[in-house]
Amino acid sequence: MSPETAATAAYIVAALLTVMSLAGLSKHETARNGVVYGIAGMTVALVATVVLAANSLEAGAVALMVAGFVIGGGVGLWRARVVEMTGMPELIALLHSFVGLAAVLVGWNGYLEVEAVGAAQTTVAPELLGIHSVEVGVGVFIGAVTFTGSIVAYGKLSGRMKSRPLTLPGKNALNLSALVAFAALTVAFVLAPSLGVMIAITAVALALGWHLVASIGGGDMPVVVSMLNSYSGWAAAASGFLLNNTLLIVTGALVGSSGAYLSYVMCQAMNRSFLSVIAGGFGVESGTAAADVEGEHREVQADEVAEMLREASSVVITPGYGMAVAQAQYPVADLTRKLRDKGVEVRFGIHPVAGRLPGHMNVLLAEAKVPYDIVLEMDEINDDLASTSVVLVIGANDTVNPAAMDDPGSPIAGMPVLRVWEAKNVVVFKRSMAVGYAGVQNPLFFRENTSMIFGDAKKRVEDILTAL
Repeated sequence: MSPETAATAAYIVAALLTVMSLAGLSKHETARNGVVYGIAGMTVALVATVVLAANSLEAGAVALMVAGFVIGGGVGLWRARVVEMTGMPELIALLHSFVGLAAVLVGWNGYLEVEAVGAAQTTVAPELLGIHSVEVGVGVFIGAVTFTGSIVAYGKLSGRMKSRPLTLPGKNALNLSALVAFAALTVAFVLAPSLGVMIAITAVALALGWHLVASIGGGDMPVVVSMLNSYSGWAAAASGFLLNNTLLIVTGALVGSSGAYLSYVMCQAMNRSFLSVIAGGFGVESGTAAADVEGEHREVQADEVAEMLREASSVVITPGYGMAVAQAQYPVADLTRKLRDKGVEVRFGIHPVAGRLPGHMNVLLAEAKVPYDIVLEMDEINDDLASTSVVLVIGANDTVNPAAMDDPGSPIAGMPVLRVWEAKNVVVFKRSMAVGYAGVQNPLFFRENTSMIFGDAKKRVEDILTAL
């Protein structure tokens, strides 16, 4: 068997493992296996690439490739080990930027090898030069948009940039103008490839990626992360066409399509269209203000919450990003076990956009060994909240905001939320009365059946455990 045939067979195996990985990650029970399949697929692909390169490249080039694998893998393992769960969303956004940058570099390499040297000095057939030029332009464009967009998402998620959307005059017109400019530049590049046009395509794409994500409010960041995940997949697929690499095309298309579908699911969860997310909106500091809400909040202490829980027959816990920040998932899991041992029905209600990343809360709860069967999605738990004795809102804000249903002028109007206020008692864990990530005040805090318990969520849950 020739090295090329062996590499092709290995790529097919790697692609199948990628499909198995995505299938495994779709369920809690098989998620760990899904991760293992993904690691195995990538390992097979890397080994096959090195073996194939060793057969066709000089020893020095192969050594550089191996060194890149070792250094990159080492950095990746280090970051994965030291990152906190609260930092996972921005880490993923940053990793997407690397994929985008790689696509840009592959595109530029394709230009330097073909268009820059002229048709006479390349191995590309003359009738395919136009197709190659389109691949270069599209690959660079998608990669550059992914690169700067991911950098901005990282800045917003990590707090290095304000979560409020950038509102330049005619921002949507600017985005459309950039797309039109890209189409015109691509046509120009196909007709007459030149360094100037390549630079222009790259510059337009970099600017569009930055402006696109900067114009999106913080409340939409979970959708943006999945959107950038999709972009990174298409960028990888574009690189696969340029490199004539079937595995990159297949896996890139899988990641791109699954990311696009996830973005659709997230938009459905917020009752928003994908175009409205791109246009921005959530994160505008407007809508219901604290001064517009009638009533005062009522503060309780840990022993009072413990008394509510003693008398409860059913409890629903709705976690949010605040639980991740406080690393409260472990005492929450202990509280769950203690209440269940006392005969209290305990379940979790997870909003699709809880946290800063799709599935963020599910991962935290699985990490703390909370049983999968009591972790329910919003649609599964919402109708049961009216018959629930106590709802504990731990670090959630926008996903339990009744203004989404009651205030047509709210920036989150129409967004499906967990109707926790229908329960007999609601206890909200917060550090302060500050607004949530979307910058919208929450009237829930001022309702008669709502109590506020302030401070670090982990410490407050531990205090409740002690009181119990």
